[in-house]
Amino acid sequence: MLPIIPEISKVIGWWKPGDNSPELGNDAIKAAISNVRASVVLLNINGQLGVGKGGSLHLGDLATAAFPPEPDDYPIVAYAPPLHPNCLGHLYFKRSHNLRYAYVIGAMANGISSVEMVEQAGQAGMLGFFGAAGLTIPEIDSAITQVQQRMSALPYGFNLIHSPNEPELESATVDLYLKRGVKRVSASAYLDLTLPLVYFRSHGISRDHQGRVICPNQIVAKVSRREVAQKFFSPPPDKLLKHLVTHGMITEQQAMLAKSIPMADDLTAEADSGGHTDNQPAISLLPTMRALRDELAEKFNYDRPLRVGLAGGIATPDSAAAAFAMGADYVLTGSINQACLEAGTSDSVRSMLAQASQADVSMAPAADMFEMGVKVQVLKRGTMFPFRAAKLYDLYCKYDSLEELPAEQKIILERDFFRRSFEEEWEYTQAYFDRRDPTQIQRAASNPKHKMALVFRSYLGRSSSWANTGEPSRKIDYQIWCGPAIGAFNEWVKGSFLEKPENRRIVTVAMNILYGAAVITRINWIRSQCIPLDSAFQKYIPQKLSKINEMLREDLIG
Repeated sequence: MLPIIPEISKVIGWWKPGDNSPELGNDAIKAAISNVRASVVLLNINGQLGVGKGGSLHLGDLATAAFPPEPDDYPIVAYAPPLHPNCLGHLYFKRSHNLRYAYVIGAMANGISSVEMVEQAGQAGMLGFFGAAGLTIPEIDSAITQVQQRMSALPYGFNLIHSPNEPELESATVDLYLKRGVKRVSASAYLDLTLPLVYFRSHGISRDHQGRVICPNQIVAKVSRREVAQKFFSPPPDKLLKHLVTHGMITEQQAMLAKSIPMADDLTAEADSGGHTDNQPAISLLPTMRALRDELAEKFNYDRPLRVGLAGGIATPDSAAAAFAMGADYVLTGSINQACLEAGTSDSVRSMLAQASQADVSMAPAADMFEMGVKVQVLKRGTMFPFRAAKLYDLYCKYDSLEELPAEQKIILERDFFRRSFEEEWEYTQAYFDRRDPTQIQRAASNPKHKMALVFRSYLGRSSSWANTGEPSRKIDYQIWCGPAIGAFNEWVKGSFLEKPENRRIVTVAMNILYGAAVITRINWIRSQCIPLDSAFQKYIPQKLSKINEMLREDLIG
């Protein structure tokens, strides 16, 4: 059925045909909207909706037209300008990081956001962060070598996670980044600013020959609480700067310059996401962070624009279009990337994620902040992990040592959780922390409750490793960080080539989201002009990357 022009529609201009006659029908309208490199000109053709291609047009009142319409001209009832996906987001965010697209591949721990993923993102003009959290210093060092060998001048970054229980590890990670020339970090899970983080930001700061402050190290903060965001959009604390000067880590001049810059130029408002999350609703979180940004930019009179992006729930063209419509300067994806072939996880996990719905997620105690009661969002379908992790935290809260645990609970833990004796589990835990952070073992020697926490954390930590390696005997214990976004993604791609896990590649997924967001945005522009497009127009169906390349005249691989 052809769309009918509603009575309330007004003529907004006139279209004069060129070599092409106007076209009628849904297919013509869909094709025009999907061609995001060209304008959409919708016409009233004898009461039916048509499309004008080529020719010339005048937008505005007839009285202002240089030439009055002729009998063969058609009234325009809606117009949408071109919208290439590289126009979405904040221009200065893209310039600052040398990007083509305002699209970030978020850092998923234990190398799930892999070297290959970072490389593919950079080559496509996007920004990828390697998932360094949970890895040892030698493992991170090896990843830096691989990334730098592959990336050359392409943009990339590494994760820096808050480690309140392992401050030495956080400090060693920053030292490594500075030594190896890693200039960009994704700061995640921070509850407060730390000395290593301030050191990274202020290291190497100087003035150029024009007197402008040059800060070589960039922080992209990921937060979900206003009070934490306020710290990142403010200059580094004087107390920490003074400590750095006193210990010879920066000069007094650098400390003075640091007082004129924010801790982070870019801040990702993290809504209901996988991993560490406060389950905040994106629709209220983003405006809150943007308002705070404006307040602090005015307060500190920065000479550079501050940017706010959005993460958590970004999984479809609709969600990306909504984020940009609300003023997001960029979008960041996480859960859906783990389902892609480049992710540093197992085919078993990819298969489980491909079957998940929005309700198949749950909160569970976090391994890195276990004693603090911090939780992460994980997949619950096909795994017992969230229930077993909650059991361990309940036991930790009730008892002060492994020896105090009731006999029946010890049996369950040894048989079902650890699959070995407490003594053997402690030996493994000791060996692990001797490599990662020996001070933890020293604390455990005089604190039985801390020893119990380390043993429980050992299980929690290995559960993600079992998932990444696809250990078949431990499938019931897989810890898979995941938010409800994966369910929305699966619903969107149902029936398309992206329904199969083996077809999910990071650039293909990203470009479908961005291209689809541009299409959806143009549809909404047309609808806002009182043109009632039906639901068939409002769903973007995933396309092969070759098709998107053809439409955009790009040459992306993925």
